[in-house]
Amino acid sequence: MRTKLISFALLCGLAGSAFATPQIQHWQAPSGAHVYFVEDHNLPMLDVAVSFPAGSAYDNADKKGVAGLTHGLLDLGVQGMNEDDIARKLADIGARVGSSFDADRSSVSLRTLSTAFERDAALDILARVLQQPLFPQEVLAREKTRLIASLREAETKPEFLSEKAFGKAVFGTHPYGWQTEVSDIEKVQRADLLEFFRAHYGAKDAVVALMGDVSRQQAETIAQQLTAQLPHSGAVPPLPAVAGLGGPSEQRIPHPASQSHILIGVPGIARDDPDYFTLYVGNYILGGGGFVSRLMNEVREKRGMAYSVYSYFMPMQQPGAFQIGLQTKNEQVDEALRVVRKTVRDFVANGVTEAELRAAKQNIIGGFPLRIDSNRKILDYLSVIGFYHLPLTYLDDFQARVEQVSARSIHEAFRRRINPDAMATVMVGGQAAGEKK
Repeated sequence: MRTKLISFALLCGLAGSAFATPQIQHWQAPSGAHVYFVEDHNLPMLDVAVSFPAGSAYDNADKKGVAGLTHGLLDLGVQGMNEDDIARKLADIGARVGSSFDADRSSVSLRTLSTAFERDAALDILARVLQQPLFPQEVLAREKTRLIASLREAETKPEFLSEKAFGKAVFGTHPYGWQTEVSDIEKVQRADLLEFFRAHYGAKDAVVALMGDVSRQQAETIAQQLTAQLPHSGAVPPLPAVAGLGGPSEQRIPHPASQSHILIGVPGIARDDPDYFTLYVGNYILGGGGFVSRLMNEVREKRGMAYSVYSYFMPMQQPGAFQIGLQTKNEQVDEALRVVRKTVRDFVANGVTEAELRAAKQNIIGGFPLRIDSNRKILDYLSVIGFYHLPLTYLDDFQARVEQVSARSIHEAFRRRINPDAMATVMVGGQAAGEKK
């Protein structure tokens, strides 16, 4: 199935310049995997990514860390090759295997030349990484030791402590709020990785994204090659719903850092939420637009309380966090909090001006070509479109969806979604509540 190729004028700094979105092709491979493909012969390159519902939120409550270790060991030993063999063979053909991992997804990617010898050799390696990982016992032991050391070091850093406490404050017992502890990693066994792999890396749940210098027929062959021998497990069930916050909370964690790390937020939106574009444009005005945002103007420009302050929505399979963050001197934490909370309260209560909305739309639409100006960026969009079941016309529709956002719709959406008086606040730095100076 092909989407209709839509070309439209974008504000790119040159009046009248035209910009065409990529033509996305989609089909289901015989293996059951869903494939998203953009054919482009401008560069002799092929980019591939395969994603699975195997992020950290799919851990069992009593076996946290298994998902991350499974992902991390995929390319550290496969049938017929150890990790050194894999690295050497990739270097010989100038290819690169990468990966990404979050609460929802585990993804493995490949970039290779599209010439037959290099392409076929690289794809053979990727196929083994995806379908024949060995999870060697000695490698698992080494990676556990490395991860434990990393966790212990992270526990000393204010940014890690704030993110950890923030996740628990916003999501409670939901898997999005789970944190992997040293004790969790110590318990992980090789059998846990094998079981997780069989349950979450199945062909029917795989999303294959391909971008570059191959034909449709070649892309079909590649997608089947990469997924035909994946586990034939049943569909992975969706994650549980995220509950809203019942009221405000505030946590102060002492730390010797000279600045306090502050995070404020609530559960936000899922990736397929109908308010996505409205909240995206509105948040650009509130705190996502850098120096032109209200938060930056109030906290930095007017008062010099922080070098940077931001806000963003993190849309996931279930509603991810709406988060506001900044760092400020310990002695002005309370004043910075007062300014941030008042700015958010005024924004939700009164909405945006037409001038703010017009400037935000111009910046977002004008910057859209930079979102898809490389094969890698297009590949990332293909993966997101496939994994979150977004329409194939998502990129075609982007400009129009942004243009349709009104000041009224932003006001209504933020009033529905964000209660400034029921947000979780975490501060790391300075003194704990009740301590004397």
